[in-house]
Amino acid sequence: MIVIVAPGQGSQTPGFLEPWLAEERFRDQLAGISDAVGLDLLAHGTTSDADTIRDTAIAQPVIVAAGLLTLTALFADGRREKVAGVAGHSVGELTAAAAAGILSETDAVRFVRERGTAMAKAAALTPTGMSAVLGGDEDALLARLAELGLEPANFNGGGQIVVAGALDALDALKDNPIAGSRVIALQVAGAFHTRYMEPAVEHLRGVAGELEIHDPSLQIWSNVDGAAVASGADFVDRLVGQVSSPVRWDKTMASFADAGVTGLIELAPAGALVGLAKRGLKGVPTVAVKTPDDLAAAYEMIDGDA
Repeated sequence: MIVIVAPGQGSQTPGFLEPWLAEERFRDQLAGISDAVGLDLLAHGTTSDADTIRDTAIAQPVIVAAGLLTLTALFADGRREKVAGVAGHSVGELTAAAAAGILSETDAVRFVRERGTAMAKAAALTPTGMSAVLGGDEDALLARLAELGLEPANFNGGGQIVVAGALDALDALKDNPIAGSRVIALQVAGAFHTRYMEPAVEHLRGVAGELEIHDPSLQIWSNVDGAAVASGADFVDRLVGQVSSPVRWDKTMASFADAGVTGLIELAPAGALVGLAKRGLKGVPTVAVKTPDDLAAAYEMIDGDA
């Protein structure tokens, strides 16, 4: 049982799409996506610097676009029928929605452009940030967050929780972490998946109302609670609300395990989710598709499982 996963914001690095754009089919596909979102994703995936692609309004479309390029390659030659399901982490859920047939590629990139812009505007209202907390007792951490007015944003499994909120509160947590933990500040532009994103939610409800939504033709799991979702409308509702609620990747991985996952393939820009799987899905083989050179290993995993 092979599951394909799509990474979220923060996985992009300068020039990461350059190996993909060496192939004309991927360059043409990305040019079409660029036209759909009104952004030069070819430049942002090759020549834009780290500060430029850290901008939420740019980072989210370029990450989803990378995933869509990878899916095109993975699903060629009938391999889509051999895959058991898909899931995405945060904005990666838009990539997963396209993979499952809930949204067309055009609607997925349209939604992600609106999502990134709305979240960037919400983040600009108040100076906030995010930090990764590694290790320590979860209950003790949640109690400490409540004291500081911080919120858990990503439950990533394997002892990693990303927290978010006011910058001075994040500094206080780093200066006085709970026992057995380490706090690492993240280079992101706001407190995503918290109450600070509520201004983006209403806007996205309007955007979602204009999408053509289909029920999934491939099993898909939700970040909200790790559950498999059979209704396309339900999944899109979850996409909207989840902008201001935590990512439960820990529960998503638990659902993979319960379903009997035998292999995990991460779409470009890959690396983060296979890293989490090494701790949360110990012993499950993984493939990180960073460049087209990694496709052969992904094909071998899919074909070997069939």
